[in-house]
Amino acid sequence: MNAQRFLCWSFTTALTVSSLTSCALPLETLGWANAKPKPKAGAPLQAGVRYEVRKALAAGVPFRPQEMKRYYFVMETPRPPMLAAAQTPGKRMTVRTTAYCHDEDDHIAYGVKNAIGTPLKFGSVRSAAADWSRYPVGTRFRIAGQPDVVYEVDDYGSALVGTGTIDLYKPTQGQMNDWGVRHVDIEVLQWGSYQRSMDIMRDRTRWPHVRRMVEDIETKVYQVTRDSIKAPMTASL
Repeated sequence: MNAQRFLCWSFTTALTVSSLTSCALPLETLGWANAKPKPKAGAPLQAGVRYEVRKALAAGVPFRPQEMKRYYFVMETPRPPMLAAAQTPGKRMTVRTTAYCHDEDDHIAYGVKNAIGTPLKFGSVRSAAADWSRYPVGTRFRIAGQPDVVYEVDDYGSALVGTGTIDLYKPTQGQMNDWGVRHVDIEVLQWGSYQRSMDIMRDRTRWPHVRRMVEDIETKVYQVTRDSIKAPMTASL
């Protein structure tokens, strides 16, 4: 075998071996784009890099590059499935507050239980109800003038959805009536979890007010709009 034939045979053999398995190779690695740092072997696919995938050849099939099936895709940066409340602790605001009691007509069916199934609290930590798409479950706050009391959002109510009103739990109807309606200054100590809120409400969407909170959380967290939806990859065969 002369040198020229040997070189041709070596080049053809190398191309055949390299195509025996399916792979996803960045085009930069193949020299088809401007040079970028070559990824290490076994490294995870990188966001923003265009990759080529080729179909594997069975043993004994002649290598014909012009007939090889291939497609390309671009990895996108993954988005987290669910975010915590976007705001940071320490936020101060003026809110409208009302009060409710476990033995009033619209709560008597639930007794002394809150929306998460635990007893309503009234002590140094007290229960509060709110729209969970605005104040997710677990949100804790203080009211100005009550430094020794922490309120925790562990309940919701149909009349609160779509409003910024927070309903404060009182153990008796007398205390509920005494509170009435007040605009107070609050300091948020800890924002709750949208993920936990969704987990609790997921099986309750037959109720319109729950369904609306779920939809509002999805819109807020995932920002579901037609303009923001992108396909994870683009391909051409």
